[in-house]
Amino acid sequence: MLIMRNRRLGHILSVLVILCGVVLYSHAQPLSAFDRISKDRRFSASNYCIYPDTLVVRQTPPPAGKHPFYLSHYGRHGSRYLSNRKGYDIPYRMLQKADSLGKLTSLGHHVKRQLELIIKDSEGRWGDLTELGRQQHRGIARRMMIRFPEIFEGKARIDAKSTTVNRCILSMGSAIQGMVSKNPKLSVKMDASQHDMWYMNHQDKDLRDSMMNSVAKRAYKEYCDCREHNPRLMSLLFNDSVYVKEQVDEVWLNYYLLKTALIQQNTRMGSQIDYLDLFTYEDIHQFWQKENAWWYFMYGPSLLNGGKQPYTQRCLLRKMIEEADSCIMLRKPGAQLRFGHETVVLPLACLLELNHFGYQTLKLEELEEQAWWACLVFPMASNIQFVFYRENSFDKDVLVKVLLNEEEAALPVKSDLAPYYKWSDVRQYYLDKLDAYEKSIK
Repeated sequence: MLIMRNRRLGHILSVLVILCGVVLYSHAQPLSAFDRISKDRRFSASNYCIYPDTLVVRQTPPPAGKHPFYLSHYGRHGSRYLSNRKGYDIPYRMLQKADSLGKLTSLGHHVKRQLELIIKDSEGRWGDLTELGRQQHRGIARRMMIRFPEIFEGKARIDAKSTTVNRCILSMGSAIQGMVSKNPKLSVKMDASQHDMWYMNHQDKDLRDSMMNSVAKRAYKEYCDCREHNPRLMSLLFNDSVYVKEQVDEVWLNYYLLKTALIQQNTRMGSQIDYLDLFTYEDIHQFWQKENAWWYFMYGPSLLNGGKQPYTQRCLLRKMIEEADSCIMLRKPGAQLRFGHETVVLPLACLLELNHFGYQTLKLEELEEQAWWACLVFPMASNIQFVFYRENSFDKDVLVKVLLNEEEAALPVKSDLAPYYKWSDVRQYYLDKLDAYEKSIK
């Protein structure tokens, strides 16, 4: 009954927030993170967000005479199950122990049963691609072909590579399946090998070790301390406050219960789980804030740990530039597709300084107001597409535009034609940036 009441209250609050939003944002002002969460709680799921493929994306017409001829892409795998059972076991064992001692409320029993259903559904599928993940990649691939038909016509060459992780390989296969269903004549090559992991999912020990240095740890702890506790949730689940204080890790129970509820939007259990209603919009917003700050430290350009984490993807960016240079020399190069992980997509977007994601600050409180929202970069099936334009194969004045999750992105390069940029300018900007970094670490 409590969940039903919470659900009704949530619906009422949603309506009120939306009605207020009509007034507050009548001049096309962007929604805040809290407003987005109030409209759809799933927005708070960070790297568990599902792909926003229902959006209507506007494409700016290219300059007169220019046509798309080559596409270079890096994408994250599609929707998946939780990668391991730890995230479920931690909250489940807390509830199981309390249950054995008679410390759960009826609502606590309900949540425990729902966790049991989730675990049963996920068993043996940890990290696996879901059917939704397959659909996402088929849809993205088909939209590529619709938007840029010149690239994919006839016997166009498609060179697809994946990391060696199953969900990425299956994402690649789903994308190719979507393409071939529209054009069976495509000349497709697929590969997934350790041979390419040096740039497809580069691991940099020095940068990884500096992700959470002492300064970053202290700043993150201070940021999270006022966003951690949820005594209201504890009173809903447990019937003994003394037991909670002495035996329950409130922070981790709150964190993992919310996190496991949010990932279900990627699985078939999403419509069967209702304990997300236990959390208020304020609870969910605070969770989002902590997750966003964590990703900023780990893969973003945070000044608190040196601002260099995006350079983990320097090998990938250099490889993409080199391959683009080679493909531009061809009459009909087709497309190069790469499939990997959010831990590549996010730092790559920051390294490229797409839109505002190169933003650097010492103050975590600024991230939200500056719209540095990691969830906008790396939902399931997120992708970065470089689309190249020219008049014909003799045209040396090649243009490029970059799409972030299929939306046109701004680059840190001057252009009178934005979102189109001269490839020579873009190429030089990024090579200079990579050269400067590599010189600094020698």
